[in-house]
Amino acid sequence: MNQNKAVDIELTKYVAEFVVETAFADLSAEVIELGKKSILDGFGLALSGSVAKSGELVRQHLGDLGLADGAATVIGGGRKVAPRFAAFANGVGIHADDYDDTQLAVAKDRVYGLLTHPTAPALPAAFAIGELVRSSGKDFMLAYHLGVEVECKIAEAIAPRHYQTGFHATATCGTFAAAAASARLMGFDVATTQRALSIAGSQSAGLRENFGTMTKPFHAGRSSESGVAAAQFASYGWTATPRILEAPRGFFAAAGGGYDQSAIFDKLGAPWTFANPGISIKPHPSGSLTHPGMTEMLRLIKEHGIRAEDVKHVRVGTNSNMPNALIHHRPKDELQAKFSMEFCMAILLLEGRAGLNEFTDAAVEREDVKSMIEKVDFVIDDEAEAAGYHLMTTLIDIELKDGRKITGRADFGKGSPAFPMSYDEVANKFRENAEFAGMSRNKADEIVELVRGLENLSTLDDLSTRLISIA
Repeated sequence: MNQNKAVDIELTKYVAEFVVETAFADLSAEVIELGKKSILDGFGLALSGSVAKSGELVRQHLGDLGLADGAATVIGGGRKVAPRFAAFANGVGIHADDYDDTQLAVAKDRVYGLLTHPTAPALPAAFAIGELVRSSGKDFMLAYHLGVEVECKIAEAIAPRHYQTGFHATATCGTFAAAAASARLMGFDVATTQRALSIAGSQSAGLRENFGTMTKPFHAGRSSESGVAAAQFASYGWTATPRILEAPRGFFAAAGGGYDQSAIFDKLGAPWTFANPGISIKPHPSGSLTHPGMTEMLRLIKEHGIRAEDVKHVRVGTNSNMPNALIHHRPKDELQAKFSMEFCMAILLLEGRAGLNEFTDAAVEREDVKSMIEKVDFVIDDEAEAAGYHLMTTLIDIELKDGRKITGRADFGKGSPAFPMSYDEVANKFRENAEFAGMSRNKADEIVELVRGLENLSTLDDLSTRLISIA
């Protein structure tokens, strides 16, 4: 980290120029299609998140605010409100089940090889302001991509201390994503965009101690709301520093103790993070660190015909950093279960699947689940440790009652760039989430096709009219 040298670069201005000057034509066909998968995934998660307990409480909060009708859709909420509040509600919804996409890291010193959940802050802001300004599908997609790219490169650049000592990068870096997407759709010039980013920086917050509680998705919602509010205040003429990122008392220094200038300067869109190193779409509503092991466990179950009643013992080995996030060894509710390697292995052995219907308080309380959890040991493994912290290497050893021993290893889970989900596979996930929320199959299919042809939409009306309510 060479912070003093970095201050010589007008980094916030560089980011603002990228947001203002990038055109839709600068997105490759590959990046456009990758983005559509994450956008569709995000909409589905906002729907399923709307029926979570957190969704109920968010609607209660919006009601308590006495809000007048606005321009922006609360997905699954049956109403439109002011953009900042729609961004909050939809951000909470997307992250409510910890089922949303994740950014892979370039640098190998990043814990777990992951950084942010990029869509949860970026998509709600782009959708809310897109509705406000009556944007086209192309303009909406571009703003979303700009937000994701800014978020991901900021997360890549900040010193690893930021996450290691407790900041939730989705919450902190996501605020800049929402501000960037909003600024683009509102047609800001470079100076106004700089101010929007700087106002966003002063709202950047979120602590990992709240993982496993409703406050984790609150982070995503608040970061999206804060970015929208930052852009709106900038549009009024609100003043702010032009160098919030690089200044000695700015974001990188205060929140991380420094940053790697080479990870962001001249790197925005070169390459797009969607293209390299990529963004993973989750196959299960649990912490990303569980997914290599879950992918491998499912493979072993199918390949060897493993039945729950035949299992004597399971050993799951990872590097020493992964247990720092997967902290709930005997989960008490579904939120804790999302960060429990033991639960994830147990439910797969018992049910052969792990979707929203399996991550419930009722499932956590089942006696057969508790009994299976007792058979699972989650340990630090030398081989996984040697593979490096940038990987999520997971080794599984299953001992059956008949004496057989079955082993497996995975470095990546299904949905990662190394093992990607197709658009149709993401569409199936979307349909499952929409059905979980109570939406009809026909309506869900219509949304799938609208997102597939998103660049052809003249406005977002066809999407918003289908997303506003479950019925």
